[in-house]
Amino acid sequence: MQSAIILGGGMVGVGAALHLQRRGWWVTLIDRREPGRETSYGNAGMIQAEAVRPYPMPRDLASLLKIATGRTNDVRYSLSSLHLHIEPLLRYWWHSAPKRHREAIVGWARLIAYATSEHDILIREAHADNLIRRAGYRALFRDAAALEQSIKDAEQDQREFGVNFRVLSGSELTKAEPILRDDLPGAIHWLDTWTVSDPGALVTAYAELFVRLGGRIVLGDAQSLRQTATGWSVNTDQGRIDAAHAVVTLGPWSPDLLYKFGYRIPLVRKRGYHMHYSGGASLDLPLVDKARGYAMGPMAKGIRITTGAELTGADALATPVQLASAEASARELIDLGKRVEPDPWFGTRPCTPDMLPVLGPAPRHPGLWMNFGHGHQGFTLGPATGRLLAEMMSGETPAVDPTPYRPERF
Repeated sequence: MQSAIILGGGMVGVGAALHLQRRGWWVTLIDRREPGRETSYGNAGMIQAEAVRPYPMPRDLASLLKIATGRTNDVRYSLSSLHLHIEPLLRYWWHSAPKRHREAIVGWARLIAYATSEHDILIREAHADNLIRRAGYRALFRDAAALEQSIKDAEQDQREFGVNFRVLSGSELTKAEPILRDDLPGAIHWLDTWTVSDPGALVTAYAELFVRLGGRIVLGDAQSLRQTATGWSVNTDQGRIDAAHAVVTLGPWSPDLLYKFGYRIPLVRKRGYHMHYSGGASLDLPLVDKARGYAMGPMAKGIRITTGAELTGADALATPVQLASAEASARELIDLGKRVEPDPWFGTRPCTPDMLPVLGPAPRHPGLWMNFGHGHQGFTLGPATGRLLAEMMSGETPAVDPTPYRPERF
């Protein structure tokens, strides 16, 4: 029986563990905490079938000036830590040119095509359907011209990739969400996306399925990973664990571990915040406020607001300026109620400069594999890239050509 250690218990790691297990592997999942407590816990709770375009970096001067002068809530940065981000940001800007971004879209859309179907299998097997709603979400607009442009983009995505949407006028939006103010120009209702009432609980349900099927989850130190004569070993609270293969699914922490093996993989590390609110109005479906750069959706703990990207130091203290701005913008639309938690949650999204995940074998270390760098979509793509990785590790013909995601491209 083939054996593997998977380092990282988020959606990406758990997805890979289940797909390897399905192929007869003996798998141990190792993390410093229980599964689903890091970035997979703190997202907007969507399995995004419509997200066929990875986020490019703005290249027009007006947008860049808005970011530089703090006049947009999509992206904020800490000046004192900007030097840490310069190199990957320059690469990101280069890859965001129209031709190169188009290449990224092709590679990205091939993975997104498997997102909901791979989740569907695990949702049923994990008996987690109570956490899922298959009714999409709405992107609302405050500006009629922005809505018209987004409709054109949506029509192109429908032609190319088959995504489904419905345009709502201002009055139709108010009818769908009566708690909203009634002077908005309208919204796009993305129909194929699924929403999750508790993202962390979904990862936990998948992890419990993995254990029920014979998998092992232990607490351990990923930084203790060592190459041995027969494969790889890691120190855990249950002693040293050995396996023929090791998979790095540590999200934003992956490059730090791989650096000691001689791999220098650039990441744009985007911090995001969230907070729950209760006692106010209740939303029917999640809303993305495109003009103000945040999402809000109904979850088990109340309405969750999730922010855009903050570029700061890995160990920097919380500076929830974006959350405060998003909260103020949300209160213009609905009665939010009161904050549930005393402090906001925050975590880091790992984004590669070319907007595609790092997926495949380490070029110089037999038995070492990588699966990280999913940007804002690790929660969406974890089961899909887990399948692709397991197919590669098992010597099967992958469902998707893995060439665009190979680690050696860096």
